[in-house]
Amino acid sequence: MLQGAGGLALAGLGGCATEPVGGIGGTARPAGYISLAPVRASPDRIFDVTVCLRPFRAEGPRLDAEQVGDKLVVHNYGHGGSGWSLSWGSATVALEKAMTASPAEIAVIGCGAIGLTSAILAQRAGAKVTIYAKEYLPETRSVRATGSFTPDSRIALASKVAAGFPALWERMTRISFKAYRAYLGLPGSPVEWNDRYIVADTQTEGGGELPGSLDFADYSERILDLQAPSTPLPPGSTPFRNARVRRYSSMMFNIADYGHTLLTDFLLAGGRIQRTEFHAPSELAALPQKVVIDCTGYGARALWRDDSIVPVRGQIAWLIPQPEVDYGVIYEDVNMLSRRDGIVLQMLEGGDMRGYGDDNETPDHAEALTAVARIAALYARFAA
Repeated sequence: MLQGAGGLALAGLGGCATEPVGGIGGTARPAGYISLAPVRASPDRIFDVTVCLRPFRAEGPRLDAEQVGDKLVVHNYGHGGSGWSLSWGSATVALEKAMTASPAEIAVIGCGAIGLTSAILAQRAGAKVTIYAKEYLPETRSVRATGSFTPDSRIALASKVAAGFPALWERMTRISFKAYRAYLGLPGSPVEWNDRYIVADTQTEGGGELPGSLDFADYSERILDLQAPSTPLPPGSTPFRNARVRRYSSMMFNIADYGHTLLTDFLLAGGRIQRTEFHAPSELAALPQKVVIDCTGYGARALWRDDSIVPVRGQIAWLIPQPEVDYGVIYEDVNMLSRRDGIVLQMLEGGDMRGYGDDNETPDHAEALTAVARIAALYARFAA
């Protein structure tokens, strides 16, 4: 059980009610005060604005197999906002179907989160693997993700999934969670745990869902043993003045380093990557491999004419990294997460319906400035 991870770590001398700060004449703080470095949120620190289209399917990820000419094609796409989080479990399910043909060689289509993990697992199963992709990893939509472990983020609609999908989702989640254990503590911290703070002013309750919201599936109750629950913190125990604060711990991916680690592991094991763009399923006939794992993500909508894929637009404003900031904050419908490659700010207003059906990948700088302004307002009253 990880539930103890969310508890308040007390500091200071036993029996002391407060501890002095700032030397003689400093302000007294309560024992157990949590010191946090402030985020320097200002427009001049924005160095990039990126947009990602999450490939949402109401029925959940496509994980079936079909015969296309002489190829056995196993589909592995449509994970919504849960691609990185479910990647190892989803790849395991796809590989089980692919290995029924006992292939010596496997082709993987796509070089994003799902494609790389599928390729690595195929290698571990003994197959020689070639990735065919229009874009290499740094160019894919996968690298524009926020980087949080969110295995049921826009994963499906509760009313549209098959009866066995919740159990399948749980299996994929647990496989992935265990797989990430192997990447904790590595140089560069490709995967790590950090604390998140949910900060709310007395009168602030958040924007909620947009009108006409859909019944997005929530399966968090199935994995309570993997999650550290949020806990309320005593007033005055954090630098977030005059606010209600809850804290929880969550796994995160430093995608630049984690992606590089995956890519290096694949290449060192003898994997090959060939830049190729497919426009129709019939073009798969040119591949020498008889088994193909299709990890095309949002690209599957065009390749397979799969209209079940709905784009869900998401945007990130990137602030210059601050190594001293090692936590995340949710405040005024903005998600702030400090990663090694930058501090990411993402608007949450509108809930899961935000960006639903929007395939516009043009950065919205006004949205970025709004996110920065809200976080700046929080830190303007941040205790020194």
